[in-house]
Amino acid sequence: MQTTLAEPYKSTPAGQEADAILRSCVHCGFCNATCPTYQLLGDELDGPRGRIYQIKQLVEGAPATERIRLHLDRCLTCRNCETTCPSGVQYGHLLDIGRDIVEAQVPRPWRERTFRRLLRMVLPYPRRLRPVLWFAGMFRALLPATLREHLPRRRKTLAWPASAQQRKVVMLDGCVQSVSEPGINAAAARVLDRLGYATQRATGANCCGAVSFHLSAAAEARGFMRANIDAWWPLIAQGAEAIIVTSSACSLMVKDYGQLLKDDAAYAGKATRVSELCCDIAEFVARADLSRLKAVQPQQIAFHAPCTLQHGSKLPGIVEQILGSLGFTLTPVKDAHLCCGAAGTYSILQPALSKQLLANKVAALENGAPALIATANIGCLLHLQSGSHRPVKHWIELLDYPAR
Repeated sequence: MQTTLAEPYKSTPAGQEADAILRSCVHCGFCNATCPTYQLLGDELDGPRGRIYQIKQLVEGAPATERIRLHLDRCLTCRNCETTCPSGVQYGHLLDIGRDIVEAQVPRPWRERTFRRLLRMVLPYPRRLRPVLWFAGMFRALLPATLREHLPRRRKTLAWPASAQQRKVVMLDGCVQSVSEPGINAAAARVLDRLGYATQRATGANCCGAVSFHLSAAAEARGFMRANIDAWWPLIAQGAEAIIVTSSACSLMVKDYGQLLKDDAAYAGKATRVSELCCDIAEFVARADLSRLKAVQPQQIAFHAPCTLQHGSKLPGIVEQILGSLGFTLTPVKDAHLCCGAAGTYSILQPALSKQLLANKVAALENGAPALIATANIGCLLHLQSGSHRPVKHWIELLDYPAR
């Protein structure tokens, strides 16, 4: 695709990156075939190819409009199109650039700005989120349906193992998951202990930055990234072998630290090292000695592969292989490549589209009559819980049997 960058973007890193991505696109349209929003809406502008054209117009000097913002907002950033694309177009990075341009040129209505600001002020901070969820739970019946559906069930905080293992790993433990589903990381720590690793939690670590980044607050997101690097770095210096992340969306974000901080002279090198050490829990378990995990309870389950795992981190089938090798029976899931509609804050900001995707996904997952549904991302887990009557768990919790 030929491009002619407008003057404001010719010499900027974002403009040059957009130019390179746009030039790799051959506008074949294969991406539309696997785009969830294009399948629902049938509008070219709500598919990857149409959004690419709109972003091309922006960097070539066309003014941003509310209409363009609507089509970009509707994108789930599931990156299914990247898996499908024969030319390797880095659509996700291009979308971030396009959204930043629109946000700068077309201010949102004050209600939208305020609501998005509130999400950024609460979701990434466990100490703020915990009392908010407690209070909301007390008055659940009075809340609007959209908010009520997203309230997680109350969970007890479970103890982490007092590991005597000599080999060390660090675990990201500062996000919404630590409040909504505190048992996940505790289960992961026990599984890792059985695999020969002691899990460390870093004082001062926090949200990975994804909430802020995807709500067009890039500077704020980079603040979270730097804080995490500062918190993890002493443990890395002491020999931690990996940074383990149990939520696939967060692991994808941490893997991007090197790219997102490449122009930060003080943090670029450390950020690259952190990205190299980052492992989704599935990657780490897959290369471990699984014979230590054979004492599991065989069940028939349906696995939902999050988009961030299969399309973002490019790890399709990794969890399914682990579970299958440990005796679980996985039921077939139609259109397993499609998004469930969670997509971070998408289920809150785009509830109508999100609910349609959720209904389709739950129907596909429940079609094989599984005993439970497993997934690998906290956002997907909470979203699926709101639409399914079956138990929904993180897959690592299934490997914690019979320790619990």
